[in-house]
Amino acid sequence: LHVIRRRGRPPTANLGVQRLSAMGNILGFEGPGLSRVLLLIAMEAEGMPIVEKLGLARAGSVLPGLPAVVFEGMYNGISVTAVINGKHSEHGTDCVGTDMAALTSFAAIQKYNPQLVFNTGTAGGFDKKGGAVGDVYIATALAHHDRRIPIPGFDVYGKGYVESIKTPNLVSQLSYKTGIVTTGNSLDHTPEDDVRMDQNDASVKDMEGAAIAMVAKMLGVPMIALKVVTDIVDTPHPTEDEFLANLASAAASLQKAVPETLDFIAGKTLEEL
Repeated sequence: LHVIRRRGRPPTANLGVQRLSAMGNILGFEGPGLSRVLLLIAMEAEGMPIVEKLGLARAGSVLPGLPAVVFEGMYNGISVTAVINGKHSEHGTDCVGTDMAALTSFAAIQKYNPQLVFNTGTAGGFDKKGGAVGDVYIATALAHHDRRIPIPGFDVYGKGYVESIKTPNLVSQLSYKTGIVTTGNSLDHTPEDDVRMDQNDASVKDMEGAAIAMVAKMLGVPMIALKVVTDIVDTPHPTEDEFLANLASAAASLQKAVPETLDFIAGKTLEEL
């Protein structure tokens, strides 16, 4: 057999990593960089501005038995699936909290087989940690503060501490803050919650992150969490008032931060983040 070589560079020699990744998705193979990302978002008000910014379309598929709404599309060479928890059939509210977060993330990871889980949304910050409304945080770890089981072994399980993948280059490039996300099922917080959040060394308080982290870890999928601060936990202002007052502006910040993060991720391996 004779090998015929064409003169000049091969057709793909000058293609960037991101374009090659996109071609790989079309042809059914993948390069070394991340090319499948699952976005998990609790609230419609948080998620829809992101969906619109990324140019995602409503998916024909659903997660059976769950109210979740699914969007999908290509963004900068990445196949992005965005799943919003959806509305409660009886109460008409967003399905916030750890139960729906765990159910939705488990079903979505199983169905869409992502290379990276990307949880994003709004959260509370802490004045004593230098947090301010509008700050963008990347989680270094996630843990619960309201699963109190004072029995040896069960106490550690209840805390549910999960480390996030390390993203030093992403954080440095985009100038995000970092810290531990503490998760509970109430928007407000009791004195006992305050003690547990301090023990968690929390910089951010949310209602879903640690549950998603547990599911991602169980299923062996790496995860990052990006949160934008809507309210300050350790001030006398009612949390619900601050949250409602700042939700729209925080959603606008998410609309900017999530695409920026995906732009950084595009074509990179986990080790390059």
